[in-house]
Amino acid sequence: MLKKNILILATGGTIASSTSEEGLVPSFGIMNLVQYVTGITENYHITAKDILCLDSSNIQPEEWIIIANSINEYYQDYDGIVITHGTDTMAYTASILSFMLQNIPIPVVITGSQLPMSNPFTDATENLRCAFAMAASNVPGIFLAFNRKIILGCRAVKIRTTGFDAFESVNYPYIATIDSNGLTIQHSIVPKSSLPFELNTLISTDVFLIKLTPGLNPQIFDKLLELNYKGIVIEAFGTGGLHFIRRDLISQMERLSEQGIPVVVSSQCLYERSDFSIYQTGKKILEKGVIQTFDMTTESAVTKLMWALGQTTDLTEIKKIFATNYAGEITL
Repeated sequence: MLKKNILILATGGTIASSTSEEGLVPSFGIMNLVQYVTGITENYHITAKDILCLDSSNIQPEEWIIIANSINEYYQDYDGIVITHGTDTMAYTASILSFMLQNIPIPVVITGSQLPMSNPFTDATENLRCAFAMAASNVPGIFLAFNRKIILGCRAVKIRTTGFDAFESVNYPYIATIDSNGLTIQHSIVPKSSLPFELNTLISTDVFLIKLTPGLNPQIFDKLLELNYKGIVIEAFGTGGLHFIRRDLISQMERLSEQGIPVVVSSQCLYERSDFSIYQTGKKILEKGVIQTFDMTTESAVTKLMWALGQTTDLTEIKKIFATNYAGEITL
């Protein structure tokens, strides 16, 4: 059987870190990482490139664009691409790449580890094996590989700080798992599209995420406007509730909508969907023009709003974007 040509792009993170006086710092070159994985070069033709060397806390929208442009530059020459990345913001990167690289015709698989590759107890080697297997699968899309599971990129959430099962697929089945049977892919749930691939890295960084707490002062939204934020994501209570007695958040939602500021409301609950049609508070905010996220992850809601604002500032068009399922990020 012919070996698949796999490109691995390194961005830093724990997987590539070594110990310093200031703690773990990304330092390993990507070929050093690959050499730790026994047998990997026998199974794949591997090309490795270091494009960044950062703790993922420092991977921001500017770095997302670098990663997306690198994938766009090289994807036609490879059967699949693996990206090594720190775990802390990996879910955000996986989500934004799902919008920037819609309909990518090859597998793009992001992975990392909870312990550095040089640690004798590291999870990095298994995560890399899993990522390479998915990258060689011929199943196109943006995916996250961790702890022998493959997650759709726009459905991944980091739920543990130190456990090897750090990521969960939220409100969506695993795309694939690895066990004694090898890589088992659920092809029926992989999002499919007949549209051509197109790189689109236009985004706005002026999006603010706020977690609703009982008694939140509505004037906080005035301050966000003063800081020139162009879009707001609110993690509301339960299925989508906001308080309006004494501290009237709902009137603020109306005022923001009148000024053309998109307000996207999700649930603080990790699982299941928001549904504003159930309670009085939810119906009230729907009347004021807010956008509900249904079963989207917070990471996906934030990055989709950033991407939407890169395409248009028209509130009606942004609502249409959120009413469109681009990469499996939402169940409508």
